[in-house]
Amino acid sequence: MRASLIQIAANPDETVNARRQRVAALVREQRGADLVVLPELWPVGAFAYELFAQEAEHLDGPTHEAMSKAASDAGVWLHAGSIVERDPDGPLYNTSLVFSPDGELVRSYRKIHRFGFDKGEAVMMGAGAELVTVRLPDTTLGLATCYDLRFPELFRGLVDAGAQTLVIPAGWPARRRDHWTLLARARAVENQAYVLACGTAGTHAGVEQAGHSIAVDPWGTVLAEAGAGEEVLTVDLDPTKVATTREQFPALKDRRLGLPQPRC
Repeated sequence: MRASLIQIAANPDETVNARRQRVAALVREQRGADLVVLPELWPVGAFAYELFAQEAEHLDGPTHEAMSKAASDAGVWLHAGSIVERDPDGPLYNTSLVFSPDGELVRSYRKIHRFGFDKGEAVMMGAGAELVTVRLPDTTLGLATCYDLRFPELFRGLVDAGAQTLVIPAGWPARRRDHWTLLARARAVENQAYVLACGTAGTHAGVEQAGHSIAVDPWGTVLAEAGAGEEVLTVDLDPTKVATTREQFPALKDRRLGLPQPRC
């Protein structure tokens, strides 16, 4: 299974619509991949809070339209990163979109853990409440977004729901890049799953981005890691390795906490 992580750089002089079209072209160039992954909030920038309300869109809005067509043209499964979703009946959400190779929006995921410590995203957006998995022909994806990476219980829940590949789009700041790679490897090791963590490059609203998108196998081995700039990171995964790892080193079977307890 071939996965391509497109590490997008947000240029402040580039309009949101121009970036949509540019990213759609990059997705089309990945024909031959099975899965393409984009970063968190790449249309506006994860730290461009002043643009959230202005650029918020419905699930069937312009990003949906552009990414659906790109996925269909390339014939790939596309995790289109996340958008600022405007719910007609509620707040804004940081929402990820996953498209099938025929361009259908098959699942969306509203980010559960909002970053900001009582400011920014934490107060401007609603919190998701649903764990989301997506069944592909060769693997089951478990969806998370950026700050979610710091909450291991979310990933345990995804694994219990059948996830074998954990996909994490992000807009991670450069000053905490060491945490990004450390936590990506930790989530892979403790869940015996592939991790595909796709970040942004450049600078968003004055916040330098970490870049360094990373693919990690179920043993915690880094298969590929991007640099700091815009680039496409492509890696070949063996979907059978998840089951093999869990059989050879059955740590997940020894869990004692966080499982349903029998009634006395």
